[in-house]
Amino acid sequence: MTADITLQDRTVIVTGASRGIGEAIARACAACGANVVLAARKQEGVESAAAAITAAGGSALAVACHMGKPDEVTALFDRAAEAFGPVHGLVNNAATNPYFGPMLGIEEAAFDKTFEVNVKGPLMASRAFVAQASPGASIVNVASVAGIRAAPLQGVYGMTKAALISMTQTLAHELGPLGVRVNTIAPGLVETQFAAALIQNEALLKQLVDRSPVGRHGQPNEIAGAAVYLLSAAASYMTGQTMVIDGGWTSG
Repeated sequence: MTADITLQDRTVIVTGASRGIGEAIARACAACGANVVLAARKQEGVESAAAAITAAGGSALAVACHMGKPDEVTALFDRAAEAFGPVHGLVNNAATNPYFGPMLGIEEAAFDKTFEVNVKGPLMASRAFVAQASPGASIVNVASVAGIRAAPLQGVYGMTKAALISMTQTLAHELGPLGVRVNTIAPGLVETQFAAALIQNEALLKQLVDRSPVGRHGQPNEIAGAAVYLLSAAASYMTGQTMVIDGGWTSG
């Protein structure tokens, strides 16, 4: 007997949820029955995304939170608990990439910011999540194919995503005895504001798309279903894994 892919009566926090992949994941979780807490740095962004979920009949709460600041992360989980009770799922999607260019050219401030948001943020959020999690809970980290392949012009960003994949594997072992699963999604090129530097560069876009068996880049909703699956009981035997969703880009 297989488990249904449902998040009914569960609460999920999605970071970086004001747009793009994070918003798509939040919408998909709500459509599958979850109470969704949408987090991002700017309140107006998550308010708009949460309002769209509510208008569609879902349950959503918007919370402004800088994921690189531990005090704000703690406050995020407090707000979620006040609204919905225990949190059952966490999607660490918030990320930044302030520098686009040769790796050795990055300034220290941009390096520190990239690691603060992309690595420290998910670690702090995972710690806050586990402090109140019960067996059956799930963490989904959103990495990138840049974390498993060379990432020219995005080298430090790729480093942080490789670190996130490593974090996933270690946390899966450390948290497994507590009944908490930890997995990663590694998207390829997806059309978001975050990826605009690649999408809007015709030469780079053609180079990337030509390498993909499906001959195109992806859309945010094409990533969301994987997150719902990993958060649900249907994935109860899956932990420590990286699910690549890239149109076959890494297959060749």
